[in-house]
Amino acid sequence: MDAELVLDGLTKRFGPVAAVDGVSLEVAPGEFVCVLGPSGCGKTTLLRLIAGFEAPTAGAIYYRGAPVHHLPPQERNFGIVFQSYALFPHMTVWDNVAFGLRVRRLPAVTVRARVAEMLALVGLEHAARLYPSQLSGGMQQRVALARALAVQPRVLLLDEPLSALDAKIRVRLRAEIRRIQRELGVTVLYVTHDQEEALSIADRLVVMWQGRVQQVGPPLEVYTRPATPFVADFVGTTNLLRAEVGEDGGVRWGDVLLEVASPLLPAGPVLLAVRPERLRLVDGVAASQRNCVAGVVEAWTFFGPYVRLHVSANGELLAVDVPQEVLADAGLQRHAPVTVHVPPEAVLVFPGRP
Repeated sequence: MDAELVLDGLTKRFGPVAAVDGVSLEVAPGEFVCVLGPSGCGKTTLLRLIAGFEAPTAGAIYYRGAPVHHLPPQERNFGIVFQSYALFPHMTVWDNVAFGLRVRRLPAVTVRARVAEMLALVGLEHAARLYPSQLSGGMQQRVALARALAVQPRVLLLDEPLSALDAKIRVRLRAEIRRIQRELGVTVLYVTHDQEEALSIADRLVVMWQGRVQQVGPPLEVYTRPATPFVADFVGTTNLLRAEVGEDGGVRWGDVLLEVASPLLPAGPVLLAVRPERLRLVDGVAASQRNCVAGVVEAWTFFGPYVRLHVSANGELLAVDVPQEVLADAGLQRHAPVTVHVPPEAVLVFPGRP
């Protein structure tokens, strides 16, 4: 991969705390990379280091092979969109988008053409003379995006840009951001704690925890082959089960001997990860097969196209996703007995316990 942006051992300490701890990453031209993690994992600090708002304690940042970590923000020409939008309330939409172009002392004709182009790109030509207070949250976010893109940034940095919006607007705007990114071919680093958002728009995910990168990869790979129990648990929903690998190589989960397709580890404690959608309810005939465990429905959560059953089985509370019609057809009630099948290929095995 011919990298456009390279982070090399990037570290930021605040006293004894390493907010960003030795992060290395290569981003290709035109790539859309989502930095994903819980609050306090260091993802926003990482973005601020790239933008130049924080100085690294150690490490380096390169753009097309040239170091930029010593440059002030304005000399890096990296666009940034904040969670708070940061629009100028006394300026119209047109003037907000034009601001960065005027600071660069571009000719008036160039400014007019570029602002018109950006407003058309985000669908706000009709709002050019309005003020931020006259706009909805989604419109304000589009203005902030247009302002960042107007200066033709080398890299666009987005810091949880949709977190203040309601769910439906978030879905619509993230699709718009992806469309605009593809149309312009700009390189994007997008920080979010929303797993669904990251999975739906990223070319690659960078999952962070405690200042360190846990896994980098395409969304499908990170979801289906998580590198650590943390990634398995944070990205989507996962059943994490305490088990033991015996001297004979068998995996025992409580009273159940499980067949697994994952490479086995040495004898000792392990953690099993199984996605809820991979588990299956089976009837009495199949219940005698291997990898089946009896349980009791404790509750369920309705998600529209599917229902998540919460099943008490073998000393654990399992999440089992089933189509909504299964719940209706089976007439399942609370405390109803069920049998859950654990497909061998659905089980990931991690060393140790949390």
